[in-house]
Amino acid sequence: MTAALPDPGRSRAVLIGTASYRHLPQLPAVEANVVDLAAALCDASVWGLPVQHCTVVTDPQSATAMLDPVLGAGDEATDTLVVYYAGHGMRDAESADLYLGLGDSRENVGYTAVAYQHLRAALRGSRARRKIVVLDCCFSGRAARTLAGDVDALAAQAAVDGAYVLTASPGDRLALAPDGERHTAFTRELLAVLRDGVRDGPELIDLDTLYRVLEERLRGKNRPLPQRSQENGVGRLPLARNKARAGRGTPAGPVLEAELRAALVATGLNIARLLRARGQTRDALPVLRLALQEQTPEGSGSLLAVQLELSEMLAETGQIREALEVLETAFQQVHKVHGPDAVLVCRRLADLLQESGNHIQACEVLKHALDIAQGDAPPAR
Repeated sequence: MTAALPDPGRSRAVLIGTASYRHLPQLPAVEANVVDLAAALCDASVWGLPVQHCTVVTDPQSATAMLDPVLGAGDEATDTLVVYYAGHGMRDAESADLYLGLGDSRENVGYTAVAYQHLRAALRGSRARRKIVVLDCCFSGRAARTLAGDVDALAAQAAVDGAYVLTASPGDRLALAPDGERHTAFTRELLAVLRDGVRDGPELIDLDTLYRVLEERLRGKNRPLPQRSQENGVGRLPLARNKARAGRGTPAGPVLEAELRAALVATGLNIARLLRARGQTRDALPVLRLALQEQTPEGSGSLLAVQLELSEMLAETGQIREALEVLETAFQQVHKVHGPDAVLVCRRLADLLQESGNHIQACEVLKHALDIAQGDAPPAR
């Protein structure tokens, strides 16, 4: 059977980046890491993950803020779940475990960070057949050992089936975030493979090929070498189209235009989320309004994510009437795209309607949400 990319409709990605710290050095490149990686994964010429299936988490301040999105994506994904973390990787003074840094984390104080074992537990609970973990942080090679464990631990803990861990450095080495560069050293090479492909490589880049290319390029630059751990041969899983194999003489057509529009929507949404996370909600609003103008064929799912984000920001800034208008427009589309976002549109619209005193209409919207959840939603009116 011919290998194929993971089904974007049944896959999810959660990209976590902690760039700002109170007690540790700042990592400004991490912001660009998560935004650009999200754009690459959602690029139809790379993988084509729907933008609403790619969650970007910037500067989480607690374990809940970091791991709840992973749990949510794990519940929704039935094909492949990708989890990426960039930030400070830490060791605890009392153990050799890996900890993932938060904004208030302190060096060698594990309880101020998120233990990698808790991320591992969230992965174990996912319905996804394959789980891919990418860690761009110091000491991340510890995770390659932690996830697999030793033979006795596997027997005792019911190993994570189909897990692949790719890390930026060995367990005892620091990862690099060179001053003045847009990305960290590891993610820079990762993005280069996704964006440009691999010359003389396969048509689809699998995880093992990705690892080998990253190791070769980082070794050539005398930078920390990546590590990997896998189970059940998941390393053969294709993750991206090899853009180096794309025919240069292929004429541009309607599909290219659709891909461009989808990329504009994805990039706009990710930029707006980043601005919102930094407290610049009013600056994010015009970005979302521009993204909303891009009408993509069969792309109402992507636009739903934009409409949800825009309505939240409008409500936060007291623009309730416009928030209602955005959600009512989205409600006309939910019969085309079933799933969590469609239900969320109904719930948020019902909340705003109820706050505005339109209780009967709110009940009708909630009934429609129930129909969607049961899989037999009639066309929205």
